[in-house]
Amino acid sequence: MIVKPMIRNNICLNAHPKGCKKGVEDQIEYTKKRITAEVKSGAASPKNVLVLGCSNGYGLASRITAAFGYGAATIGVSFEKAGSETKYGTPGWYNNLAFDEAAKKEGLYSVTIDGDAFSDEIKAQVIEEAKKKGIKFDLIVYSLASPVRVDPDTGIMHKSVLKPFGKTFTGKTVDPFTGELKEISAEPASDEEAEATVKVMGGEDWERWINRLSKEGLLEEGCITMAYSYIGPEATQALYRKGTIGKAKEHLEATAHRLNKETPSIRAFVSVNKGLVTRASAVIPVIPLYLASLFKVMKEKGNHEGCIEQITRLYAERLYRKDGSIPVDEENRIRIDDWELEEDVQREVSALMEKVTSENAESLTDLAGYRRDFLASNGFDVEGVNYEAEVERFDRI
Repeated sequence: MIVKPMIRNNICLNAHPKGCKKGVEDQIEYTKKRITAEVKSGAASPKNVLVLGCSNGYGLASRITAAFGYGAATIGVSFEKAGSETKYGTPGWYNNLAFDEAAKKEGLYSVTIDGDAFSDEIKAQVIEEAKKKGIKFDLIVYSLASPVRVDPDTGIMHKSVLKPFGKTFTGKTVDPFTGELKEISAEPASDEEAEATVKVMGGEDWERWINRLSKEGLLEEGCITMAYSYIGPEATQALYRKGTIGKAKEHLEATAHRLNKETPSIRAFVSVNKGLVTRASAVIPVIPLYLASLFKVMKEKGNHEGCIEQITRLYAERLYRKDGSIPVDEENRIRIDDWELEEDVQREVSALMEKVTSENAESLTDLAGYRRDFLASNGFDVEGVNYEAEVERFDRI
């Protein structure tokens, strides 16, 4: 059948198999051009990499960069739904298929494990695979973005929430498909909701992974492990960084400090990345308006980046520099959001957001670019794909 995007409440309910494949291929092509022999010359490089949350966004870009930029063997973990004769597969399922196919063609070791990365069962599968291959990990990327987590010890399912603390948050957001501006509100979180959000999105599971792999002797001396985070602008602070999600991110950063102290054979970091359109960020109120404004400003300045541009810069200019250093801020965080948070960029974005109305949103901001990125994350609106051609829902590309 011919597949068209099915969108409801800023969520795309289906995916285009061929579009997902082309999107992965485009990222691979970019990586090969960016991570050249000159970039790698004289610098360390990853050899055996574990990516937790490997199927979309920053996690997918991290795996692509490790494999096709540096020739690393990779094991990826993600929780996706396969396509069938009656149902569409998730975008990540098609992305993983495309990655594994491309890796096989180039003779790169690649194993993708489908399942709940929070579970001890999946941890055991990764350990078994690493031991079978006879590898120790020198880079572990923690890029999980799940709304729920079942605690392996208690069996209790915890659900994260995006809420402020103390008082109701009210702010403007925009419908990226109609340009209509709306005022949204979010009620304050309870203590129980805040604790649950930390359980899901904090560092507890990351630490559990590192401790388990260390116990099994699967960490290379000097192994780098990093989790991804976001700080963002003042406009989103009350809802995001100073709300429940921010509390989880603080726990993530505290976990990095603890890992460095208790596991001296590794180096643990939190990488603070740029705001981008991902399947996770697209459903956060206020973010669409901010990102559409940010994209407009940064594209005009010529320093806009997508996921793959961000991550190749992270590897080449932060993790694997020729002098061996990894530059961090005063909190030991890697900052790859530096261009986004430049003073002139934020000043122009703030001024732009003040002017936006439902009537001028399309022309004043980069809503078109936001929509394109949103659709592309589900395999739609990818250049070079014939969307009038029929595909199978269970097409294994």
